Amino acid sequence: MCAGGAPLPHIACPSRLRLMFEAHFQTFDDRSDRSAGAPRVRALRAELERRGLDGFLVPRADRYQNEYVPPCAERLAWLTGFTGSAGVALVLADRAVLFVDGRYLVQAGKEVDNSIFAVEHFVEHPVTEWIESNLRAGAKLGYSPWLHTVDGAEPLAKACAAAGASLVAVDNNPIDAIWAERPAPPSGAVVLHDVRYAGEEADEKLARLNIELGKFAADALVVCDPQAVSWLFNIRGADIPHIPVVLAFALVPKDAKNGRPALYIDSRKLGNDIRGRLETLAEVRSSNDFERDLAALGREQKAVRLDPVGCPQAIARLVAESGGKIVPGSDPVAAMKAVKNAVEIAGARAAHARDGAAVTRFLAWFHREAPAGRLTEIDAVEALESFRRDTGLLKDVSFPTIAGAGPNGAIVHYRVSRASNRRIAPGELFLIDSGGQYEDGTTDVTRTVAVGMPSADMRQNLTRVLKGHIAIARAVFPDGTSGAQLDSFARQFLWQAGLDFDHGTGHGVGSYLSVHEGPARIAKRGDAALKRGMVLSNEPGYYRPGAYGIRIENLVLVIEAPPVAGAEKPLNAFETLTLAPIDRSLVESAMLAAQESTWLDAYHARVRETLSPLVDAETREWLDAATAPLTRG
Repeated sequence: MCAGGAPLPHIACPSRLRLMFEAHFQTFDDRSDRSAGAPRVRALRAELERRGLDGFLVPRADRYQNEYVPPCAERLAWLTGFTGSAGVALVLADRAVLFVDGRYLVQAGKEVDNSIFAVEHFVEHPVTEWIESNLRAGAKLGYSPWLHTVDGAEPLAKACAAAGASLVAVDNNPIDAIWAERPAPPSGAVVLHDVRYAGEEADEKLARLNIELGKFAADALVVCDPQAVSWLFNIRGADIPHIPVVLAFALVPKDAKNGRPALYIDSRKLGNDIRGRLETLAEVRSSNDFERDLAALGREQKAVRLDPVGCPQAIARLVAESGGKIVPGSDPVAAMKAVKNAVEIAGARAAHARDGAAVTRFLAWFHREAPAGRLTEIDAVEALESFRRDTGLLKDVSFPTIAGAGPNGAIVHYRVSRASNRRIAPGELFLIDSGGQYEDGTTDVTRTVAVGMPSADMRQNLTRVLKGHIAIARAVFPDGTSGAQLDSFARQFLWQAGLDFDHGTGHGVGSYLSVHEGPARIAKRGDAALKRGMVLSNEPGYYRPGAYGIRIENLVLVIEAPPVAGAEKPLNAFETLTLAPIDRSLVESAMLAAQESTWLDAYHARVRETLSPLVDAETREWLDAATAPLTRG
């Protein structure tokens, strides 16, 4: 049963003709334009010269510090052509550089004009080091304090000072001055997130938050993250593609003596009934009131708590320059939101069963159709979305589907366009990473499948990735364990062969919110403790540029571990939520230890038992074979 009380639907199989349609939730337009880089950089340099600036920083960010941003905030993509979700450009009068992380090195090299922008790995060659080495003494490097966090701006200022230069805050972004056809800000309608999915009323969340705030020496909390605001007030929106958040800020006092909470939101997004409901919880104020109210807190010499990791520096500046005190610290809402309640957990399980049936129908369809060599990457994306939409409960995809055939699979966050669309050929690997947004849960699943006969090299490397995936899935760990402490579990078998992958092993996942959620993650720098009720991904991979990509991703729930005799600490484990077959033709069974084979067979038995009643007869027949024990492979 799903969280709303309705039975999970049986999903009928669409005709093949019906699969060939234009997807509703994602498009395949090529958003990158290398040819536009040169004139736009020239225009930016002219604008910087007019303002007396020697350079400018252009991060991939909006004023809410979202990972995914609305079209009006795609300044980095507009200037450089780079369409990834993380990066920063630095433009000087005589040179320009684009910094990206390891997920996007290949993509950036393809999307930007390399005669204008040098591409750097910002972990191996940080922006701050480049500034110290390349900025001339006396130079003025501009930046927008709304687009850099408190913690992010501080090292930039220090790097400029070390070079004998200065970091200059700019109120009006020079990109906006030259972007003639910049899209309008989003104005998607706000809707209430029903308590049958949320599991807790908004006033109860606010009461819990007040208890947390009582532990801090602050008069109020600034909530900057739209995910946190949307969760706290049980609202959802349509401001960002695929992420149902409302772009809004909130101020929450520590107690009633300091006033009521305030929610700052574009009034065009609110119907009368929604406004009335929200006004029972908080003062509903316009977005324009936010800066005035921050300054007023400063003038009253209030102590304001904010998260320096995620809060725009502009907010801290407004409070401090008006006379207030900044109390830095993590946002308690983030930690509250990350630990799912019983209703959210039940919803996640229901959503994953429903989604798993759709993914399994896709995999069965792909198994039938792909060997003929007629399918393209876009065909696969459209087909998978059609199967998800056939559930009748899909609200959106949770991100644009990553569907990479052959060498495109080696681009970690590859996004297929009509220009890049590749035919899926026999003898290749096909990597498909996708997810759905349902009111009861958010999903994210990756499968790598062989088209025809895989090579021994492909089988060996997928099996190494699978062994790492199983090591995470089977992990037992004490309370207080961080994701960083588990990350190497997933890499050990690749390391033994001199291989690795240049991304984290796992990220947090929201409940009908963002597919990427903090504070916990399984990564080399994942410092937050993993707590029962958190949902994370388990997605090790391996990528051979120019050849293929491999990734196996399931979502997992942190739960109490089975009892261990003599245990001296509470122990936790993972429950795998995602249900979809792993391609057994790519598994080199001789490389698996006995407990690894047992895990895979047990997982496939659970997939078969759960999904068989939810799929059509043709898919069920394929599923039986796809989930057979390895000994029958």
